[in-house]
Amino acid sequence: MAAAGVAGLGLAGFAGYAWPHSGAADDAPQAAGHPAASGDPGADSFVSRPDLRPPVVTVTPGPGAGAVSQYRYLFVAPRGYAAGAPSPGTSGLMIVDRQGQLVWFGSPLGGTPLNFAVQQYRGQPVLTWSAGSVNAAGVTTGTSYIADSSYRVIATVRAGHGAQTDLHEFNLTPQGTALITAHRKVPADLTSVGGPAKGAVLTSIAQEVDVRTGQVLFEWDSLDHVPVTESHQALAGGTAQAPYDYFHMNSIALAPDGDLLISSRNTWTIYKVARPGGAVRWRLGGKKSDFEVGKGAGFSWQHDARMPQPGLLTLFDNASSPPEEPQSRALLLDVDTQAMRVRLSRAYTHPVGLQADNQGSVQLLPGGGVFVGWGAQPYFSEFTRDGALVIDGQFPVNDQSYRAFTFDWSGRPPGRPAVAVRPNPARGSVVYVSWNGATEVASWTVQAGRASTSLTVAGAQPRAGFETVIPVNSDGPYFAVTAHDSSGRQLGQSATVRRASA
Repeated sequence: MAAAGVAGLGLAGFAGYAWPHSGAADDAPQAAGHPAASGDPGADSFVSRPDLRPPVVTVTPGPGAGAVSQYRYLFVAPRGYAAGAPSPGTSGLMIVDRQGQLVWFGSPLGGTPLNFAVQQYRGQPVLTWSAGSVNAAGVTTGTSYIADSSYRVIATVRAGHGAQTDLHEFNLTPQGTALITAHRKVPADLTSVGGPAKGAVLTSIAQEVDVRTGQVLFEWDSLDHVPVTESHQALAGGTAQAPYDYFHMNSIALAPDGDLLISSRNTWTIYKVARPGGAVRWRLGGKKSDFEVGKGAGFSWQHDARMPQPGLLTLFDNASSPPEEPQSRALLLDVDTQAMRVRLSRAYTHPVGLQADNQGSVQLLPGGGVFVGWGAQPYFSEFTRDGALVIDGQFPVNDQSYRAFTFDWSGRPPGRPAVAVRPNPARGSVVYVSWNGATEVASWTVQAGRASTSLTVAGAQPRAGFETVIPVNSDGPYFAVTAHDSSGRQLGQSATVRRASA
């Protein structure tokens, strides 16, 4: 990743933290407002939750829209691309449905959000992300988080051994450990790349950390295995004040045999690293590739290298900054480690030929399709196995998401639904209700009455997006709303509120 330019906030331990607006603070009546009420078409706003202002996500069906979708929800972490041109909405963590309707919006808790996804921890699905600061060169520092299905943070992860936690990767393993990126500033002789003899580099580090204890179980330092001469990054600085970011590790993944796959953006190389031990078993791409690379299988400035099954490598080929190709691609590569040959299985490109200078992700779906996050470009897309566009998502201009994913998720926020009531100019009242992060709500029932202790049913309506608007023939003035699942079971009830005068 490079050039985000968003300042970070101070970090603290957030284990056990629950968002103050995920439900518990939804009891009070709220001020007026509704989607696009602010006049800014790039941000949503809601009567029942005026504190939330997520950017609008537009999802358009493509020619392959008839394909059966694997997962219900889309996971992104949008933020403004540059400090001088901020996002129209609030930077944060977003779950949206496949129509682009908001399901949950949360604070990243520590500055710029990255890597928002669903993973498994101790046999349970969890939300994971990283947050912190990103400087103009794409160097990141911060903390990674794990939250349960109630959106409560249950663990935080940071690098050990005196290294700075980096935000590019946060990958949980079945053993309850986390693979994370980190970095250190160290002295180095840079004369081999035209720099000073007493220079400095930003060395990239892969660590495996026990989530429960914070103990570092494995560490791999790029400078111990990869010389600065492998870098394609132009030397800039190389001093203690501006160390040379020659490697820029941006993904760590488990290979099928338990080794690690490490992606270096600035050497254009995927390294297979022995675990344990740390020896480089092979290099794919870059100046010292061990493979014969077939037509169309080359890449540069890449991100998000994974091997979801033996012999198949997925990655996002940025090919940009500076440009090496006219457009970025999501690649599926056949990797033959016996013959040491790599062939292009399939490449996916955006219909408008997007070129992403940085960031990006490729997710192989169970049915063989792929989900692509276009990084610095404000798009994400899903394709069938054969390349037909299923959906195309877009953020407002100037927004970006480091990675983008699609998953199933069941969220059960701990607090109550939020409700606000206004007079209906036609007759009666209009009830606005939402429940940030509740995924199982199918319908709402409104109760109303002249006294807060004596309410009767005044209306009901199926859930319609993040905030459901329900007209009722009652002046109240007291109202409450209950949430029900598809079988009619009550999931929760709002506080009883008094109708606002306007």
